[in-house]
Amino acid sequence: MRTQLDDLEAEITYLLMREERPATVVEIGSLHGWSTTWILRALRDNRAGTLVTHDLIDNARRNVPAELADGRWTFVPGDARETLRGHRHSIDHLFIDAAHTASFARWFVGDLFPTVRAGTTVSVHDVFHGRRPWPVSEGRVVLSWLADNDAGYFTPSRLAAATVNRELKDLKQQLGLLSPVHDGRDDPMLFFRMP
Repeated sequence: MRTQLDDLEAEITYLLMREERPATVVEIGSLHGWSTTWILRALRDNRAGTLVTHDLIDNARRNVPAELADGRWTFVPGDARETLRGHRHSIDHLFIDAAHTASFARWFVGDLFPTVRAGTTVSVHDVFHGRRPWPVSEGRVVLSWLADNDAGYFTPSRLAAATVNRELKDLKQQLGLLSPVHDGRDDPMLFFRMP
């Protein structure tokens, strides 16, 4: 499987879901199913929760192990801007890794975020491939929205949060968990709680 999520991002996602025990996780964008598999492992280990994935591409359905998917995963084909319009289910964790454009981000901060209750964990991938997001990008839109709402965030990004990245890797070394699962090392994901 071609993987996108780097190790720290995947591990943090798993640990957050184990700690928070979300009833319903909504994932926007799954590509080949790497993040989907990590999420489903956490839900399996929690012995509770379901994942609803929205994506234009259905590669994940071929790659996600059946023993993880059965009874806990629903794949919704199509554009999330359409498939989530007027949704009526709770969102207890929102994981976004789809079109990394400013226009897509304007949709989710303007239309989707108001439907997510305060305190819900949100993860947005590919924000920090540098010290700062690109000027016209999903990351810039999300960071502006967070600033406008007086909300903080966390990133394990090697470039945007070098000290945090190094401390997490030191902790993994102390725990004997240094064998990489994925060869990526940027960890550009942004995590925050809905204000």
